[in-house]
Amino acid sequence: MRRLWSAWVRLLSIRELGTSLAWFRIAVGVVILYALLSVIVADLVEVMWVDVEHGGMQPLSTSHWLAALLGERTPTVAWTLVGSGLALGVLLALGIGGRVTVFAMLQVYYAITSAKSVFAGGYDTMVTNALWILVFADSTATWSVDCRRRTGAWTSDRLVPAWPRYLIILQLVTIYGNTGIFKLSPVWTPGGDLSALYWVFQEPTWRRFDMVWTADWFWLTQLATSVTWWWEVSAPLVLLVYYFRYTADRGGRLRRVFNRFDLRKPWALIGIGLHLGILVLLNVGPFSPISLAYYLCLVTPRPPP
Repeated sequence: MRRLWSAWVRLLSIRELGTSLAWFRIAVGVVILYALLSVIVADLVEVMWVDVEHGGMQPLSTSHWLAALLGERTPTVAWTLVGSGLALGVLLALGIGGRVTVFAMLQVYYAITSAKSVFAGGYDTMVTNALWILVFADSTATWSVDCRRRTGAWTSDRLVPAWPRYLIILQLVTIYGNTGIFKLSPVWTPGGDLSALYWVFQEPTWRRFDMVWTADWFWLTQLATSVTWWWEVSAPLVLLVYYFRYTADRGGRLRRVFNRFDLRKPWALIGIGLHLGILVLLNVGPFSPISLAYYLCLVTPRPPP
């Protein structure tokens, strides 16, 4: 037990440049601005986030403390939350206010999305999870207005704890691994006909434009379905890569193989291609942008010279 505790303390004591966390913070701020502005542009704020009794589409929850404090979900409350979210999103992306700004953004965003609207998606949970991690991370150490005020420069070589970045990677792997495990229907798994993406492309609810033509390329959609499923279920191997690299001095054939062939790069490239494809072909909200933001933490910051 003592050995495990020592290893745990050693892992949490690792420090690195804050570059990747800063990029992640900026990306999360931009995604939040995109998510809120897209609703405003579509004129859906009062449809999605106003209670049916005040002109909205459906009954909404006020379970979150901030929503309850503001009162019923009226148009005034909805626009107050959205306006606050936009302001805080700008501050977050610019790196002003450090953890205080992140925590305030978390509360406002959760107050909006905790309405339990039928329009809410899993990407909202990814955003709030990202914000929770950033609350405990020193994400404005570099590439921020805070850094500029502190040092007179936009960048800094100040080292920050690495564990928040590790936690983001764990979150990413967990999302994909669980997604693959739950896709056990015949349309996804190798034992079936691999028709999942074919049916997605024929569904007018999600696609951005007419994709009936993909029916003539059924084999290609089968290949894409197979690659997607195997890529998702193999996500836990990414953690194994990190473990073997962290313990490279222990030797062993399997460890040497994993350290020689870095599986993180092809895995990440497939994921980036997948999300760019979703972004171009399908309309599923900010799912791909927030997912791609997580990928920034896969980049290990270079040590200072």
